[in-house]
Amino acid sequence: MSLGKEFTVIPGIFNPFTALLAERVGFKAVYLSGGALTSSLGLPDIGIIDLYELVDMVRRIREVTSIPMIVDADTGFGEAINVYRTVSLLDRAGADAIQIEDQRMPKKCGHLDGKEVIPHSEMVSKIKAAVRARKNAKIIARVDSRAIFGLQDAIERAKAYLDAGADIIFPEALQSKEEFREFAKAVNAPLLANMTEFGKTPLITAKEFQEMGYTYVIFPVTIFRVAAKAMEDALKTLMNEGTQKNLMDKMMTRKEQYEVIHYDFYEKLDKELA
Repeated sequence: MSLGKEFTVIPGIFNPFTALLAERVGFKAVYLSGGALTSSLGLPDIGIIDLYELVDMVRRIREVTSIPMIVDADTGFGEAINVYRTVSLLDRAGADAIQIEDQRMPKKCGHLDGKEVIPHSEMVSKIKAAVRARKNAKIIARVDSRAIFGLQDAIERAKAYLDAGADIIFPEALQSKEEFREFAKAVNAPLLANMTEFGKTPLITAKEFQEMGYTYVIFPVTIFRVAAKAMEDALKTLMNEGTQKNLMDKMMTRKEQYEVIHYDFYEKLDKELA
C-alpha cells in the first residue's frame, strides 16, 4: 500500500499498538507524530531524539502493519547531507511519506511562540537532498514561516519547495479558515492540513478542509492526549479507591485487546510449529 491521492483523514499514532488500532477502526493511513512519539518517551518535542530512535519505531510499526504511514522527521536531523541519510534510512524502514520542516534547530512545536526558520534556500537544498535519497517515499515540506514572516512568505516558500521537488506541502500553524483558503488558492499542489489541539489553528472539520482543497488532514496528538488523560484518571481512581471496579466499563476487554494484536494467529502458529 502507499499514500493515495484521494482525500484522507489521518490520525497521529506513536507506537505499533496505536497503528494497529487505527487500522482496526478503518483509517487508510497513519501519521507517526514527533510530538506524540517524544511525549510517549517522556521527552519534549524539541528535536532531542535521534535518527535511530525514529527509524527503530518505523521498523517496529512496519513489523505489525503495512498501513500507509507518514513519518515526521522534524528538521531532518541536520543539514542537507544529513537529510539525505535520514530520508534514505526512513524510506528503507518503511515510511510512505517523510516530512521535513524549515525550522532552525533547536526546533519547537510549530504552534509555540519563539520558533525560528532557516532561509528558504537552505530548505530548498534539504528538499533536493531528500528527493535524491528517496526510493519510494513521498516528500512532505512543512512551512513554518507564517508565524514569523506572515502568510505571503509561507506561500512563496511553498512554491520554492515544490520547485525543489517536494510532493506535498504542509503549511504549519495557519490561524484561520480564511488563511487556509488563501493558501490553497495560491499553492497548486497536494496540501496537508494539521488539525492539532490547543494551538494557533482553530478547530476545523475534515470536511471543511476537503472543501477548501486540502488532500490530507492529520490529527497528530489527539489520541495521545485522550489516552494520557484517561490513564491519569484511571491512576487517580486506583490511588483513591484501591480497586478498578469503577473502571471496568471504560476498558478495552481482553478479547478486544487480543484481536488488535492478532493473538489467535500467533497461538495457532506456535502450535503448528511446535
